[in-house]
Amino acid sequence: MYDARVLRVVFAEDNYLVREGTVALLTDAGDVDIVGTAASFDELLAAVEEHAPDAVLTDIRMPPSGTDEGIRAAKQIRATHADIGVVVLSQFADEEYAYDLLKDGAAGLGYLLKERVADVHEVTRALNEVAKGGSVLDPKVVEALVAAKDRMAHSPLGELTEREREVLSHMAQGQNNAAIAKELFLTERAVEKHINSMFHKLGLTEEIDVHRRVMAVLAFLRETEHA
Repeated sequence: MYDARVLRVVFAEDNYLVREGTVALLTDAGDVDIVGTAASFDELLAAVEEHAPDAVLTDIRMPPSGTDEGIRAAKQIRATHADIGVVVLSQFADEEYAYDLLKDGAAGLGYLLKERVADVHEVTRALNEVAKGGSVLDPKVVEALVAAKDRMAHSPLGELTEREREVLSHMAQGQNNAAIAKELFLTERAVEKHINSMFHKLGLTEEIDVHRRVMAVLAFLRETEHA
C-alpha cells in the first residue's frame, strides 16, 4: 500500500550510466527508496512482481525492440497491479506516445521528458502523484499540443481562451486548483470558473471529476491521432 512517507520505486533504464546516475540522484534526495532496477521489458515486469513497489519509473525505449516497451509495460502493470503508479520517461514530447499511454485511462500514469530527471523534486512529485492514482503530463507535451492546434482548423482546443490554455497546462502537471491559482495569481474561484468553461468547450462535463483534468488534454490527443 502507498505510504507518502517512503516511496518505494522500481526504475527501468537500459543505459547503465543513466540508470546508476538516476538511482543516485533519487536516493540522495531521501524521499525515494529504489527497491529494484531493470534494463529490459522482461526484467521490469519481473522486478515489479518481486518488489511490489508503490510506483515505477521507466524509460520508454528498452530491449528487446527499443521502441515502446515502457508504454507496453506501463499498461500491463496498471492492468495487473492497479495500486502501482507508473511514470514513463521519453526523449521527446511526442503526442502519439502520450496518447498511446493514456488513451485507455489516465489514472495512475505519468509521461515526463527525460530531461526532467535532473529535477529530483519534480520527478518525485510525479511519482507520488501516480502512486496516489493521479495523472501527470510533462509541461512541454502540453505546450506541443497547444501549438499543434494551428494545424487543425476545427479543433475544440482552438475555442479555449489564452487563460484557459494556461490553466490546462498547469492541470496536466497534476496541480490542484489552489496551486494553479497561486501560479497564475488568480483566486481559486476564478480558476474553477475557467476549468468549468474549458470542460464545457471540450465536451467533458460528464467525465468523472478525478480524471477529467487529464482527459481535457486527451480530448485534443484523440483529435490529433486522426488529423
